[in-house]
Amino acid sequence: MEAAADAVASVESALIQRYLAHVRFEKRLAHRTVELYALDLEKLAGYAALAGVELVKVQSHHIRRWVGQMHGGGRSGRGIALILSGWRGFYTWLGREGLVASNPVQDVRAPKAGKPLPKALSVDDAVQLASFDGDSNDPWLEARDAAMVELLYGGGLRVGELTGLDAVASPQARGWIDLQSGEAHVLGKGSKRRTVPVGAKAVEALQHWMTLRDATGVHAGQSALFMGRNGTRLTAQSIWQRLKRRSLQAGLATPVHPHMLRHSFASHLLQSSSDLRAVQELLGHANITTTQVYTRLDFQHLAKAYDAAHPRAKIKGSDSK
Repeated sequence: MEAAADAVASVESALIQRYLAHVRFEKRLAHRTVELYALDLEKLAGYAALAGVELVKVQSHHIRRWVGQMHGGGRSGRGIALILSGWRGFYTWLGREGLVASNPVQDVRAPKAGKPLPKALSVDDAVQLASFDGDSNDPWLEARDAAMVELLYGGGLRVGELTGLDAVASPQARGWIDLQSGEAHVLGKGSKRRTVPVGAKAVEALQHWMTLRDATGVHAGQSALFMGRNGTRLTAQSIWQRLKRRSLQAGLATPVHPHMLRHSFASHLLQSSSDLRAVQELLGHANITTTQVYTRLDFQHLAKAYDAAHPRAKIKGSDSK
């Protein structure tokens, strides 16, 4: 019996090596990809051996069971999908070689991967970035970048909405700022307009920026609220670069991008108010299910606070390790 099992294992090992040679030399896959395929097929052979089934006799119900075992063991849906892709290719090749009648992996799918939570700053980090006093050697740039941060975090604007803002309202404007009423009028996704309140700190930063923006006269007559030295409207890419640079200068551990400030705006607002409908309206989400992801962020924040502070949160003795 043992000799027969060893013989089967030897044949299967030879099959796997032939397949790996096929993808390496005929399909010309990268060396690292071939290594990953080898690991995945080793896992497949291990499952088959434990189930007492030969690789060429594996059925779909076997594959589904092994997918369940991987998922139960903590493997992510994406990781399982990659493994199944490798297995599927192997059985496709076995079919071409006339060794299997059908591909047992063909109709098996990995569990759906949960959508990752949007990345948001802590309140302390967001305030640290918004309060950062940057390059004193260039007051013009400093005033502009500070005003952009205040609007992104204070109003939850998308970067495209920010770049589309004009300094004053006009029939041609995609969006504009009304400092007197403390409002930003933006054109969001689907060409839907919405009005976003602008907080006192953002109004103050914008007033300072507007004063410096027009002081030299170089940019007189330009409509864009945020522009570069050459007088052209800032692009989304420029804002990404400036924000990344500013967040690192401010001492934040993670480089910040504009959408992270939008996520932070929504998360921090929910932590304070729990008014999901209001946050939906402020963000300009057409569907409230899009906004509901921030309730998960809010719960994550509460769970961390509980773990850190509650006397019954930790297992006895865990804090001594």
